[in-house]
Amino acid sequence: MDSTRYSNDITEVVEADRAHLWHHLIQHKQFETNDPRIIVEGKGMRVWDAKGKEFIDAVSGGVWTVNVGYGRETIAKAVYDQLIKMNYFANSAGSIPGSIFAKQLIEKMPGMSRVYYTNSGSEANEKAFKMIRQIAHKRYGGKKHKILFRDRDYHGGTLATMSAGGQDERVMQYGPLAPGFVRVPHCMEYRKQDGAPVENYGIWAANQIEEVILREGADTVGGLCLEPVTAGGGVITPPEGYWERVQEICKKYDVLLHIDEVVCGIGRTGTWFGYQHYGIKPDFVTMAKGVASGYAAIACCVTTEAVFDMFKDDAADPMNYFRDISTFGGCTAGPAAAIENMRIIEDEGLLANTVKMGDRALANLQALMDKHRVVGDVRGKGLFLGAELVVDRKTKEAVDEKRVQAVVADCMAQGVIIGATNRSVPGLNNTLCLSPALIATADDIDEITGAIDKALTRVFS
Repeated sequence: MDSTRYSNDITEVVEADRAHLWHHLIQHKQFETNDPRIIVEGKGMRVWDAKGKEFIDAVSGGVWTVNVGYGRETIAKAVYDQLIKMNYFANSAGSIPGSIFAKQLIEKMPGMSRVYYTNSGSEANEKAFKMIRQIAHKRYGGKKHKILFRDRDYHGGTLATMSAGGQDERVMQYGPLAPGFVRVPHCMEYRKQDGAPVENYGIWAANQIEEVILREGADTVGGLCLEPVTAGGGVITPPEGYWERVQEICKKYDVLLHIDEVVCGIGRTGTWFGYQHYGIKPDFVTMAKGVASGYAAIACCVTTEAVFDMFKDDAADPMNYFRDISTFGGCTAGPAAAIENMRIIEDEGLLANTVKMGDRALANLQALMDKHRVVGDVRGKGLFLGAELVVDRKTKEAVDEKRVQAVVADCMAQGVIIGATNRSVPGLNNTLCLSPALIATADDIDEITGAIDKALTRVFS
């Protein structure tokens, strides 16, 4: 760790942070008496803080982003070389890396054809919402404007994406929210709704979406936005039969299907995109986080050619195109980093490694479930996993969030950074979350789950 580039004494950095920085997702009262944590270096799966403490990072930068690990010099060099040559021009014009990455990305997404660059996952989702709304006006007199979203899913922190957010604690105190967004029930098998069947639950759960469409009026519903695997709402994988039925419903009622891959995209689940596990044919796919593994800001809203064609079918109409811009969608650093990020994933076989290490991690969590009765359920796909903690397995009463955070804190003290649901679903912020980099080894996985084992023993003994 070398902090000399900042000052001869890291104290200057800590004090600047304490005095001027507004951190994300943190209550700052604690920093009146405690130092804020500052991460100063990363290499592979590990990071070091300002005090020199080493951690293995099991959440890829805290929010499921650094898919290829830290310290990738080839990505840094690709960004440097591009910025020296051409750093930015509004995306009303093209760029070399923007065009090349768009082609490479579409090659990984059969059925999709167009890439719209933005600077964040929230913004990428907003673009899809705007496209759906504009299509409603172009084709349906504005009536087919409603966008359905699912309980527990998360799509971003803007007012529109919060309006499509299924995590109630994340939107509290930020209303009134935007109209025209309608919630549908989740498909979480572990916490089935009352009256749900034991068999064919996935189909039944999907049919609840149809009931909402019929209640709202099919002629008013234009889009359905879903995560392929729910992320911050508890790492929830879909039950068998769910996605097939969802697609049937969308086709039946002429509803555009928007898949939010901001977390699952670019290898996290062991395929390039999470939706590809389930045979889904979306109209929109949005992505961010792992697209460039955090080495540069980039997000994308990807559409089919059929969607794209709707915005150029009458060139004589001055309103007949997507009248939108994303300022930093014109930055060239993002696609330059994304090209090299994708090469690393391919050349190092990281999709296969994600499947292999994901199987190992899931098996280790299942062993913890056998050992610790507080673990009520384990689930996941690839290197995206969750362990739900309960007071009683029969009643499934959730463990208090403070005790869940105690497990996270214990792991941190051991030098292992894990995540947990928080400020998401009232009374159900009880799932430990793992999303280590796709480069994880068997030793890394065992160290992570071993720390959880020790933490569970200490917190719940």
